[in-house]
Amino acid sequence: MGQSLPKPALRPFLPDDVPMLAAIFAANIEELTGDDYNEAQQQAWMEAADSEEFGKHLASDLTLIATLEGSPVGFASLRGTDHIRMLYVHPAVSGQGVATLLIDALEKLAGGRGAQNLSVDASDTAQGFFAKRGYVAMQRNTITVGDEWLANTTMKKTLGAPQ
Repeated sequence: MGQSLPKPALRPFLPDDVPMLAAIFAANIEELTGDDYNEAQQQAWMEAADSEEFGKHLASDLTLIATLEGSPVGFASLRGTDHIRMLYVHPAVSGQGVATLLIDALEKLAGGRGAQNLSVDASDTAQGFFAKRGYVAMQRNTITVGDEWLANTTMKKTLGAPQ
């Protein structure tokens, strides 16, 4: 058997995290979304991390950071009480439970804030992850990012429902 991997931990967002989270955001899009989005779409999407709005969104939402041995490896944010705005995990730890840890925490926090449902506008890449967690596709969306059109799906989960 191989050596066991360190367990990820959670902590709140700090303003100094923005550059590292922007790098995780870009690496995730560049390395994990190529089967669902073309290069021009990926480039337009990644450019969102270069704007002031990226840091403002992280600061205005309830944003959690997943860390391994103290270093950020993923993040997720909750807008209001019932909408997941962002979920990004560094490709090096994809499939190792980091996204699950983040979404488990956001679901608990949303429920604790009185939300009965949680929604997300899931990228085509993330749709399967959310579906496995009990999120149901509600509508297909097309959004403009820069000069590109990107598709996503609004998905919804009733909190407290069996998974």
